[in-house]
Amino acid sequence: RSPQVACKAASAVLVKTLRFVQNVPCFQELPLEEQLLLVRSCWAPLLLLGLAQDRVHLETVESAEPSMLQRILTARQQGEQPPPRAPAPAPGRPHHGPHLPSAGEIQAIKGFLAKCWSLDISTKEYAYLKGTVLFNPDLPGLQCTQYIEGLQREAQQALNEHVRLIHRGDEARFAKLNAVLSLLRSINANVVAELFFRPIIGAVNMDDMLLEMLCAKL
Repeated sequence: RSPQVACKAASAVLVKTLRFVQNVPCFQELPLEEQLLLVRSCWAPLLLLGLAQDRVHLETVESAEPSMLQRILTARQQGEQPPPRAPAPAPGRPHHGPHLPSAGEIQAIKGFLAKCWSLDISTKEYAYLKGTVLFNPDLPGLQCTQYIEGLQREAQQALNEHVRLIHRGDEARFAKLNAVLSLLRSINANVVAELFFRPIIGAVNMDDMLLEMLCAKL
């Protein structure tokens, strides 16, 4: 419904997310190459966790007409400036670049956000979930695999202990929180980039942007 608003909110959350990552001492101890591998692989799930934590609502509207998001993305792909109310592209006109996010892909993101909000996840729980996502030892190319695996295990143990302390009557909460991570794995990072960043910054290379942001003092 309001892509520019959602995109600005997502950009702010991305800055906060990378600042969170930079402030994790164990992450800073890793070689820069390892840091980049981890961030490139998990920036999208971390961003979605941040959107859920900040309760950024993704409002959509059902319409037979091309949505504002579609018009913005289509104009970007054609190298044009997106007009406020651009007409639909002519039939048969070729399109270049990534596909537009489908209704199902957008619904998956909305479903993830709704799930997080239904669980009323606390700040500490979000931090431990982010740690679990960030320290992924299964990525190809990592050299510090055992160390990273230990960090992920520590994040999971901390989450479990926190849940047992704060939610003593809810034995299923730990499993429910980890189910949230399973939902994240089904969401494609390219869809997140198309949805939240292409409308405002165009066909930017996310790897380049992440490298620049990670090396900057946010």
